[in-house]
Amino acid sequence: MNYIIRNAAELVTCAGGVKAGKDMNNIGIIKDGAVIIENGRITAVGTTEELDRRDTTGYNVIDARGKAVLPGFVDSHTHFIFGGYRAEEFSWRLGGESYMEIMNKGGGIAASVTSTREAGREELLQAGMKRLDKMMEMGITTVEGKSGYGLDKATELQQLEVMKELNRIHPMDIVATFLGPHSVPKEYKGMEMKFLDYMLQEVMPVVKKSELARFADIFCERNVFSAEQSEHYLKSAKAMGFELKIHADEMSDLGGAALAARMNCISADHLLKASKEGIQRLSEQGVIATLLPATAFCLKEEYARARDMINAGCAVALASDFNPGSCFTYSIPLLISLACIYMNMTIEETISALTINGAAALGLQETTGSLETGKKADIIMLEYPSIHFLPYHTGINLVEMVMKDGRIIRRQKTSK
Repeated sequence: MNYIIRNAAELVTCAGGVKAGKDMNNIGIIKDGAVIIENGRITAVGTTEELDRRDTTGYNVIDARGKAVLPGFVDSHTHFIFGGYRAEEFSWRLGGESYMEIMNKGGGIAASVTSTREAGREELLQAGMKRLDKMMEMGITTVEGKSGYGLDKATELQQLEVMKELNRIHPMDIVATFLGPHSVPKEYKGMEMKFLDYMLQEVMPVVKKSELARFADIFCERNVFSAEQSEHYLKSAKAMGFELKIHADEMSDLGGAALAARMNCISADHLLKASKEGIQRLSEQGVIATLLPATAFCLKEEYARARDMINAGCAVALASDFNPGSCFTYSIPLLISLACIYMNMTIEETISALTINGAAALGLQETTGSLETGKKADIIMLEYPSIHFLPYHTGINLVEMVMKDGRIIRRQKTSK
């Protein structure tokens, strides 16, 4: 089916590739904009006057008068396949217990591992489907999902197999990441290298052969995996053909950002405690700095220094980090509010971070993340005429229409 979207009050293109530093403000807004979609791809972008000169006889017309039109959001860091919930832990944290304290008494990731191991494939599939549907309502058209709630061969593979099936049957694109070293099982405490080698030798060859994950990730953190252990894992994963990601410098500065730069990771994620030197290295090596402000919000931690990163020339992405423990939310409206209000990002920078830079954090910047000729028609329309309503109408979902691969997958009329 072919479409022409016309009369957009603001058509946000995010054209021109990955945006770093001050260029994150250059999101290519076209007033009274229009876009033509043919066979799932964008074939023309411009003003309504320009595109009305083309023959679009028989095309479906979407009148975007009084609306803002943007690329679909890319959530480039989630853990959305898991069993069980940890609501009680949230109350423990509100009572003053730290994330690491809860983790040390058997809560945290270990609790989700137990529940996920007990969950059946169909349970994980149906839960994942419901979560994706809710994400889609927020304007997310591409999402990354990590394993890491198995810490054993069978469950890690099952998480990835469920994501592969969801990618086949759900309209959204799902990019899978292997995060076997998400935590250290109690039987491997003090034998972290042995656990990493188990993952590298017993699990990841199957993941690679079955094409279950594009990326390999590791939780580089105090009392989890050291920088040296993480480097061993990343080097081995790279040799196996995986592209690299890293959970870096979330609760302590272990040099994770510098390691990400040294290993040419596609992204370094969290970065709450990243050093000035680490930030500079990310900028120099072109590693995407993926920030997860909803996690800092839920943990009552200081936010990552987005302003310093952008001023240093980094390409910053934003993602939800949706997971059952430290961040049980995939709310894009919340994410936008936190970025603009508490991280001092402009709305233009925030949109760059949620579209083209999020796509780059998944190696997808050539196919999605912007409204440009030849790219996938992953497009959202807001109920208001300007992107400035996104932080202004605080915490409210303004997405009225979602188009994925040139097909409308959600459309809802809302009243102002």
